[in-house]
Amino acid sequence: MNSAFDTLIFYPLGEDLPLVGEAKSLNPFVKWVRMPLPFALNHINLWLIRDRFNGIDGWTLVDCGIANEATKEAWELIFKDQLEGMPVVRVIVTHMHPDHIGLSSWLCKRWNAPLWMTMTDFIFAKWLISSDGKNVGSLVGGGGAAELFSRHGLTQQDDLEKIRARSDYFSQMVPELPTRFRRIIDHEAILIGNHEWQVVVGYGHAPEHASLWCKELNLLISGDMVLPKISTNVSVFDSEPDADPLGLYLSSLERYLELPKALMVLPSHGKPFQGLHHRIGELKQHHDDRLSETMQFCANAPAHARDLVPILFKRELDLHQLTFAMGEAIAHLNYLWRAGHLLREVCSDGVLRFSCLKSYP
Repeated sequence: MNSAFDTLIFYPLGEDLPLVGEAKSLNPFVKWVRMPLPFALNHINLWLIRDRFNGIDGWTLVDCGIANEATKEAWELIFKDQLEGMPVVRVIVTHMHPDHIGLSSWLCKRWNAPLWMTMTDFIFAKWLISSDGKNVGSLVGGGGAAELFSRHGLTQQDDLEKIRARSDYFSQMVPELPTRFRRIIDHEAILIGNHEWQVVVGYGHAPEHASLWCKELNLLISGDMVLPKISTNVSVFDSEPDADPLGLYLSSLERYLELPKALMVLPSHGKPFQGLHHRIGELKQHHDDRLSETMQFCANAPAHARDLVPILFKRELDLHQLTFAMGEAIAHLNYLWRAGHLLREVCSDGVLRFSCLKSYP
């Protein structure tokens, strides 16, 4: 007999959200912080965990927010009123995206606290804020992004110039990183206070994304790997143009099915929820549907990623959203191409187009 958690998603806290500058206690050991973001995805959830680290009672922070004055001011309010007179003793970052790692250097300096995160994401973030990384660019801006998208059919010169001009988009939100860090790895058990949190590494959304699962507290800090309402962005970058991040992401979701059905998920965006297994089923079905749509579209005539964007994203997109949509469209095409369902050819105009080889699935 199926449990309710196979079929439903629950929001145990309802609409009881922490205000900016406040921390909401989920239990005696974990607090929820919510910070604003200056784009369509308008908030990020961050977490405070009671800790005793290097003999000092305090708090471990999980994720940081972007580097801007509004986020710093919100943190200072929390430091003043929400830490119960104890310091921050450690900073853990789930992955290298700006809303998660942006203020890591400021926080670590502010509290003389170490940064803990996976090695791949630390090094990739370091590279993106270097001069070489800025020249290549991130998904949303820089010469590399423009070149990738032009190879996949985005030919509007005005859009390409705007994307090239955003080469410092990542480094504006992540101006610096700590010089040193402590590497965390898959399956590692991290003792935070009196509780063990197991690292669950997932791939596809970021190079080496770390979620944290505490069996005793029945909590999963999922980062961006599992979100309750929106699907996690899974994109191809110019630095790895033939990558299959969607295949990595879908296989990573299987890891989360090994966790208890009834645990509470603490996501980076949206509200804490229960129903992990049901949500994973929804995410897998979402991508299966998008892959089927991609195959149907490519069956009509050879197609490129820019052709595919309005098929996968049935709404108006601004330039920022278009860069994410292009990355996702390429990811779906690469998945099917790598699996042998699509043929990829370089056409006379230099654009990569895809046509059907065999049916999906």
